[in-house]
Amino acid sequence: MIASLSGTVLKAGLDSVVLGVGGVGLLVHTTPATAASVRPGQPADLATSLVVREDSLTLYGFATDDEKHVFETVQTVSGVGPRLALALLAVHSPEAVRAALGGGDIAALTKVPGIGRKGAERLVLELRDKLGVLPGAPGQPAPSVESDGEVWREQVREALVGLGWTVRQADDALDKVAPKAAEGAGVSALLRAALQELGR
Repeated sequence: MIASLSGTVLKAGLDSVVLGVGGVGLLVHTTPATAASVRPGQPADLATSLVVREDSLTLYGFATDDEKHVFETVQTVSGVGPRLALALLAVHSPEAVRAALGGGDIAALTKVPGIGRKGAERLVLELRDKLGVLPGAPGQPAPSVESDGEVWREQVREALVGLGWTVRQADDALDKVAPKAAEGAGVSALLRAALQELGR
């Protein structure tokens, strides 16, 4: 098991990072917030979880051990795979996931693409007492939006479509959060705001 990686960021996508470790570039799937927190050419440390399938080895990376713990724990529920677990962390912080599970907040859980009411109820039933509080280091601050106009819009739209919404739904949400971009909000903050709009 590859529990963590330390190396130089070779490439940062919207929801993935290529980390150079010992001369090898490793593709690590992340949440948009984690991908936005690193910069090419800079060092990065990621807690990682290796998902082994018959035809693939896939690495998932996290800014904190707490995110990794939540990612791995929610997959113990039948029907929840790594993609859905990552989508859950893209929409909610680990603290928000714990609050939703502990309080039986079905509405919060169904904001995640791919989680319906029955799935949310199953998550609450099976994980209410499993996700204990873990001391986690705070994540790195999100960078502010680049000054070249609408770059943030393309990035956030791509993330929303990747999480399961249509382009039209994504664009409607982007129009609503545009004022925050004008105020200098970061891409990850804009993504969270757009997710909140879509969850209304």
